[in-house]
Amino acid sequence: MKNESSKEKEFAIPKENYKLLIIGFVIIVVGFLLMIGGGSKDPNVFNKEMFNAQRIIIAPIVVIFGFAFEIWAIMKKPKDLEKQ
Repeated sequence: MKNESSKEKEFAIPKENYKLLIIGFVIIVVGFLLMIGGGSKDPNVFNKEMFNAQRIIIAPIVVIFGFAFEIWAIMKKPKDLEKQ
């Protein structure tokens, strides 16, 4: 058994990784914000703005990058463990 009094309880993910997770979450939110808009208030009117490059190319790439960043942030080893 480990001596819990000498060593504080550790979380599964270190504190610095939580900061990276928040950054990744912000990147994902920005990607989804880039996707909104472009619709028409009248369903009988077609609006070409819905299919511009920002919504069909840039925004999905940003979201995918955000999810990849999240995976990296979870798996990243903290600096103090890399030295051991």
